[in-house]
Amino acid sequence: MIDTHCHIDLYPDPEKVIRECDVNGIITIGMTNLPSHFEVGHEHLLSSTKCRLALGMHPLFSQYHKDEFPLFVRNLPRTSYVGEIGLDFSKEGFASKELQVSTFIKVLEQVSGKKKILSLHSRRAENEVLNLLTEYKIKSAIFHWYSGPLSLVAKIAELGYYLSVNSAMINSTAGQKIIREIPLDRLLTETDGPFIIVAGRPVRPIDIQSIERGIASLLNKRPEEISENVHRNFRSLLSSLK
Repeated sequence: MIDTHCHIDLYPDPEKVIRECDVNGIITIGMTNLPSHFEVGHEHLLSSTKCRLALGMHPLFSQYHKDEFPLFVRNLPRTSYVGEIGLDFSKEGFASKELQVSTFIKVLEQVSGKKKILSLHSRRAENEVLNLLTEYKIKSAIFHWYSGPLSLVAKIAELGYYLSVNSAMINSTAGQKIIREIPLDRLLTETDGPFIIVAGRPVRPIDIQSIERGIASLLNKRPEEISENVHRNFRSLLSSLK
């Protein structure tokens, strides 16, 4: 099982989640919202066999970006994963639009030409995120919980980027339409835990198996086939780090 987007540090007991991933062989990429959060969490994952921590600069935390950016630059060599980063032009984030764009460009300038895998927030800003990725020649990126135009999914895939699917997408009509548009060779899985609730509790990486089953049901595939595709896609993504 592979969870490409999970906020391990936001669970009540992050170390319990890490242990669960290690014991069950669940490859998990932990997101952070700010570089200072990465600095706090990094040492706690060093001994993990399955979990890695990404360096983030979340667009909805833009009020901290100016002070945090030097920490982003300092910590970038410490990880192969960058996230959660991106843009949010929804009602929640629209007021900070200009600052978000400025920070995102600075992040992409730092990442461009380096062997990094990005996990992207793109709510109501999907075209802008995609255009900036291509402008800065970013090769390896995942659109996390994509909720944009169906017509853009094919372009994202054609440019070599991936889209990660979670249980909330599986359980919504709009999400199901998006899942059906994702080419199998561009599909990845995520939980976005702990923000999604399943069976009355926050979703955890151990729930990836049920996400694979949900995708399989939507696409009329066997769960094993979805799992094999996700593993193949993730291995391909990892090859970009070599």
